[in-house]
Amino acid sequence: MVHEQMEGRLEKLNELRSEGIEVYPERYTTNTELPDAALLEDGASGIRVAGRIMGIRNFKKLTFITISNIQGSLQLLLKKDEVGEGSFERFHNSVDIGDFIGVEGRMYSTRTGEKTLRIETYVFLGKALRSLPEKWHGLSNIETRYRQRYLDLLMTSDTQTRMLARSNMLRAIRRFFEDQAFIEVETPILQHTSSGALAKPFKTHHHALDTELNLRIAPETYLKRLIAGGFTKVFEVAKCFRNEGISPQHLQEFTMVEGYAAFWNYEDTMKLMREMVLYLLEQTFSTTTISISGQMIDFSQEWEVVSFRELILENTGIDIHLVPTPADLIDEIESRNIQLEHADLHALGRGNLIDLLYKKTCRPRLIKPTFLTQHPIDLSPLARANDEDPNVTDRFQLVVNGAEIINAYSELVDPIEQRRRLEVQALLKSNGDAEAMEMDEDYVTAMEYGLPPISGWGFGIERLLMVLTDQDTIKDCVLFPLTRKL
Repeated sequence: MVHEQMEGRLEKLNELRSEGIEVYPERYTTNTELPDAALLEDGASGIRVAGRIMGIRNFKKLTFITISNIQGSLQLLLKKDEVGEGSFERFHNSVDIGDFIGVEGRMYSTRTGEKTLRIETYVFLGKALRSLPEKWHGLSNIETRYRQRYLDLLMTSDTQTRMLARSNMLRAIRRFFEDQAFIEVETPILQHTSSGALAKPFKTHHHALDTELNLRIAPETYLKRLIAGGFTKVFEVAKCFRNEGISPQHLQEFTMVEGYAAFWNYEDTMKLMREMVLYLLEQTFSTTTISISGQMIDFSQEWEVVSFRELILENTGIDIHLVPTPADLIDEIESRNIQLEHADLHALGRGNLIDLLYKKTCRPRLIKPTFLTQHPIDLSPLARANDEDPNVTDRFQLVVNGAEIINAYSELVDPIEQRRRLEVQALLKSNGDAEAMEMDEDYVTAMEYGLPPISGWGFGIERLLMVLTDQDTIKDCVLFPLTRKL
């Protein structure tokens, strides 16, 4: 059954075809992009542009038309005495908002100074069978915005701007690392184990090999294998998958940028990450000062550095160095009436318990860019232990507006210590901690062939964009967020 709103448009489509007009033609040659046309001098002729019609204002003998695409829009003028009565009437009888046209003409400026293309000829380039939304209601249509992102892109300028910023930011990231002599690589998404982070993987079955596989949660251990293979500076723009709960700050499918530098430590990486963030701000937004939660924050000012222990002690009164076991930590948490959201706290290892405590009581308070350092070793199975205090690691996270946007550390390169730590993780996993790591024999074997000192980092594109554009939910920072099937 034809949708009621489509009937009139189908009639126009059939009328065009009856006149021998190709409704969905093969191509159209343009010579100017829409935003560039507005920069042309009045009188410039032979200008050919194309786009979707987003507005039509009819007068008796002339019509103003607005066409647009993701990059911009342009006003067109269709005059009966310039294109002929037949073409003028055909436009009004056959064309709707949402349709595509290609036009050729010359530039002029209206009385109000708006650059406009006076149409000399036009070609029909595609009929829209459904009407575009007449009025966009923002958050009241949030379900439609995610399910039909193409409508959101057409109707919401903020979404257009943000998604273009994402593309520009990715381009700047690649340029930044390449300028620092890093080589871009690709590593497998299908993996036998789920190493590189504390997260629950998605599982799949490989029919040809008849084996169970995981979708990667991080590219980390493969990138380190490349360091073992002779690379010294590598990075990857990697699709990752974590089978975790939905929240305003988490996506189950996301894009991570991860990289490693041989012979560096985490302090070298801290310097690099600050330079990178400032570079991205300048390249993407043309400023280092942006509005976050109502505050204007200048990222070019000094960033605070605070340790995990100091932060938790300040906010909860708990000294994590004095609670060596998970049971001791749970007792301390409960004695202070701190409620942590988890189905079974007693199934968690000490590291994940500390992480939950930090996320509940500390992280939301960190608004300005802050380097959080000295994470407990339980929380960092792949990071190098600090030489002076082996209970903490040489690690940092960059936190802005209550969100962790960069994670980095001096890597653990001792294969004996790595095996011991992964065995601890494997035991936690077998006891019910779904986010603990598995034993990864192949990776440990690579380590046994020798690794130099290494520092590495990782950050999610969506999380970074969410913070830098001051969004409330990470779904607004990906083109097509996953939604429940209707």
